[in-house]
Amino acid sequence: MIKTLPAALDRARTTVTPALRDAVSRLAPVVRGPAEYHLGFVDAEGRPVAGGGKHVRAALSLLGASACGADEAVGIPGAVAIELVHNFSLVHDDIIDNDRERRHRPTVWALFGVGPAIVTGDALNMLGVQVLMQAPPPHGPRAASALVDATADMIAGEAEDIALETRSEVTLVDCLEMTRAKTGALLRCAAQLGAILAGAPAERVTALGDFGNHLGLAFQAVDDLLGIWGDPAVTGKPVFSDLRQRKKTIPITAALGNSNGQAEKMHALLEASGQSEADAARAAELIEALGGRNVTEELADRHYRAALLALKRAQPAEPAAAELIELARFVVDRDR
Repeated sequence: MIKTLPAALDRARTTVTPALRDAVSRLAPVVRGPAEYHLGFVDAEGRPVAGGGKHVRAALSLLGASACGADEAVGIPGAVAIELVHNFSLVHDDIIDNDRERRHRPTVWALFGVGPAIVTGDALNMLGVQVLMQAPPPHGPRAASALVDATADMIAGEAEDIALETRSEVTLVDCLEMTRAKTGALLRCAAQLGAILAGAPAERVTALGDFGNHLGLAFQAVDDLLGIWGDPAVTGKPVFSDLRQRKKTIPITAALGNSNGQAEKMHALLEASGQSEADAARAAELIEALGGRNVTEELADRHYRAALLALKRAQPAEPAAAELIELARFVVDRDR
């Protein structure tokens, strides 16, 4: 597992945070406080602290611009916008999943209430679109259109994720299609926004989008592994979090597809996992025994390799090309 963050992530945090703070400062005071708290700008008492999050999507936007021969600064509006929309989805996800903790702190809904959390997420979403609409035309509005389309895909993927939780029969194909929308859409868009703002030709934007899409599938595969076998002290999420929420993630659907007559036992353990950590642990063992962990690890690696092939088609300029490869490696080797 990678312990040291790629330089592109540190640079994205340094470059984008001031612009992100400035954008959030324009929100109405009633939602500004919860938004600043969620983004890690302030603590529960409103005192300034260092920002949180990995900034993978922001880094993709900056590197997308420089990969197309522009200065990284050209991608800043895209980086800010994609971080705002991503964080809108996290605020709402925490409500949907009933998660009371994120990044070792109470979630927005747990601290401020469900209603304030919903409208805070809504405000972050709309602010992301506004940031791009205010960027110079014609590239700003074009980037805003791409962001809106990606957000619609992400929301559809989230709705499908919720629907899968109540379905007894879910295939790996079902799960991957949901993942392509829920996670792949925003990473695809993140990789495209900097290129769009740089005025890159359509074929280059498409290739970078394919890179981001495959990276998104790899990212979610790793997330699903961490959701079962990750260290809570590192991930900031409860032990066996995905099992206890009865999610139909990649390892679970892969194991069910290879259950060999043990599907009934698997379903019983998954149902009991919501109330019993011991049953969740037994479910994790069965998922691994049925190949769910191996399938997910192989899928992450396969989409990592597909992402690199798509990146090659984009013919990115150096040093952005090397940094995009490093970022992709980080996505599949991370431990949080």
